[in-house]
Amino acid sequence: MNTTPTLAWTEDGRPVTARWRSEAGVAAPRRVEVVDDTVTADEAYHLACGGTALLYRGDYQNARQLMQAMARRVDRPPHRPRRKPTAKDAPAPSPADAFHKHRMAQAQRARILGMVLIPLDADYGIALRRAPNVRDACSEAWGAPDDVASVASLREILGLIGAHEWRKKGVIVPALSASIHPWYGVFSPVRGEYLQLIDQAPLPATSLAFDVGTGTGVIAALLARRGVQQVVGTERDARALACARENIARLGYERAVKIVDADLFPEGRAPLIVCNPPWLPAKANAPIEHAIYDPDSQMLKGFLNGLAAHLSPGGEGWLILSDLAEHLGLRTRETLLSWIHGAGLVVLARHDVRPNHPKAGDANDPLHVARRAEVTSLWRLGVRPA
Repeated sequence: MNTTPTLAWTEDGRPVTARWRSEAGVAAPRRVEVVDDTVTADEAYHLACGGTALLYRGDYQNARQLMQAMARRVDRPPHRPRRKPTAKDAPAPSPADAFHKHRMAQAQRARILGMVLIPLDADYGIALRRAPNVRDACSEAWGAPDDVASVASLREILGLIGAHEWRKKGVIVPALSASIHPWYGVFSPVRGEYLQLIDQAPLPATSLAFDVGTGTGVIAALLARRGVQQVVGTERDARALACARENIARLGYERAVKIVDADLFPEGRAPLIVCNPPWLPAKANAPIEHAIYDPDSQMLKGFLNGLAAHLSPGGEGWLILSDLAEHLGLRTRETLLSWIHGAGLVVLARHDVRPNHPKAGDANDPLHVARRAEVTSLWRLGVRPA
């Protein structure tokens, strides 16, 4: 049974089908209208809001400009007459309500802007005027072309192009004095403050360490650079496994670091186990967001509950965690401490740092108040004495 998703539309009076590509697993639009450079932004916006996708047959750069114009319409705040607040006004939303409203707005924005579609030839070429060569970017994300024409949203294609550039140029990591090259779909280590914590915390031992959920391999590489003789990084995602192995090889740490396919912990025990789980207990809207959002804090609780069984006597577990969830009302500090205690663990020490990413200082960000108060911590955990 063929389960490959397809997109169907009518063009020049005849039915047409093509493979539908969506990294996030978004269903193919049911209604498609073929458009060109004559479509206006208002027309495109209203069609997209109504659930009709626009298959672009004009100039590629004009398609980009069209999507940007649609984005301005999505982001335009609703007009409300200015007046003084009264006692009858609804109270200000709680931080948790503001967060969920923000996430819903993000999902709606992605849905509308994802309605601008671009056709791809069987070799991943784009047969539109002034279109870039995206063959390498598509191959890195989707694998070698298989001689089947396809369609993807322009928003997705721009993501492929951006990921290709990140992978090619790399991300400078000051703590490593080198660059990490993230792959498409693997979260980039752009938040350097947590790496600063790992670089400065006193090591309990240098013989062996586990890096649980290694991602790009950046933490495993940093531990090796600090002199840990053997580091085992774990991952389940195929792209992340390949990405981490490539980065470790590029940095010359192949003898010290082994990347394995494992669910959280590898076999055995270690005197140091590090984990940087997703920070926010909420549903991810796209696969790349799984590094940030984790429903019901499953990975965090899995790490805590399994840590004691995998630590060597006297060993430490390093939990890297932002308290943004606490400021958003999604999790309390008391809840986190209860999970730590319930897992048979004790807090040995905690090292804190303020984030330095751009959103922390952006007063226009809907979550600015919470981001401004955010602290990232390295919790040093040990097994609680019986």
